[in-house]
Amino acid sequence: MVRRLTAALAAGIITAIAATAVMAQADVIKERQALLKQFGDATKPIGGMLRGSVPFDLAQVQAALDLYVKDAKVLPTLFPAGSGTGDTEALPAIWTNKADFDARFAKLGTDAAAARAAITDEASFKANFPGVVRNCGGCHDNYRQKN
Repeated sequence: MVRRLTAALAAGIITAIAATAVMAQADVIKERQALLKQFGDATKPIGGMLRGSVPFDLAQVQAALDLYVKDAKVLPTLFPAGSGTGDTEALPAIWTNKADFDARFAKLGTDAAAARAAITDEASFKANFPGVVRNCGGCHDNYRQKN
């Protein structure tokens, strides 16, 4: 009887640990998706500014650049080993090339900070901002599943 109770207790503990790990993985995926959605939401009107279909708004550009600088430091930590399954478009290449992946976020942060300092008007925006968003394409092309 004690053996059965011990075995049942051990099985319960293992199940609880496994469930916690799955929940933690789902949480980190949701967190990174939320931050990346913020990137997209901040970038969308700026694309319109670059095309001339949305009026230039320096404050909005600076806010987007501030977001990129801040979150470029956080996002690499939201791709821990084992978080590539489930509801995610992250490709396995992230974890096989983690140093490159992390370096791309570092470059995004550096480029966004430099653009933040350089952009003072619409002309400097059009000259500097495209270099920042090219960083996005590099990650999307190599590390995001195409739909």
